[in-house]
Amino acid sequence: MTTQRRYTALDRLVLRLDRAIAPVFGARARAARDNPAAAAPPDSLEAPARRHAAGLIRVDHAGEVSAQALYQGQGLTARDPDIRAGMEASAAEEIDHLVWCGQRLRELDSHPSRLNSLWYLGSFSLGALAGLCGDAWSLGFVAETERQVVAHLDAHLARLPAGDERSRRILVQMRADEQHHATVALEAGARELPAPVRRIMTLCSRVMTTTAYYF
Repeated sequence: MTTQRRYTALDRLVLRLDRAIAPVFGARARAARDNPAAAAPPDSLEAPARRHAAGLIRVDHAGEVSAQALYQGQGLTARDPDIRAGMEASAAEEIDHLVWCGQRLRELDSHPSRLNSLWYLGSFSLGALAGLCGDAWSLGFVAETERQVVAHLDAHLARLPAGDERSRRILVQMRADEQHHATVALEAGARELPAPVRRIMTLCSRVMTTTAYYF
């Protein structure tokens, strides 16, 4: 008779740190869904437009690295197994976003943020801390994060070069997924974060998005 192994908190931490290799360095990451840009025609962007599009997509890729870290950190410290499973399901969808953005960066002859390790470590720590505050607060952190991500994607959709249909299709699907993640968190019992915490999150996000555009 076989027995199912029960993982300790240390076991889960090691497994999550192992999974960190994929979002930070691109190893083993595979999308479960087709790239939304697959059917879009090739672009013919001029060099300045390509650099601008690459900067925006690099920011989005860095955001997905951070999303992986947040969900893994929160999943590690979640108390309710159902909430932990929900975090892991959302993280799986975020891997699709990570892969799609990486593919688009290569099409644009560009690269991911060179600070991805920093974004990952900082976000993992924040996610674990949010989870330690309790599941309702952790879900509130998810809901607020996703709300800010949706607003950020709206801004990028408005700023994309007019002829960049491939990037646009990716961001539109990402926006729909992020909105869904926020809805799931709210329905699971998310608590609204205090205004000072929301402002700090906005400031941290602004630092990351501004820096990742260039680096």
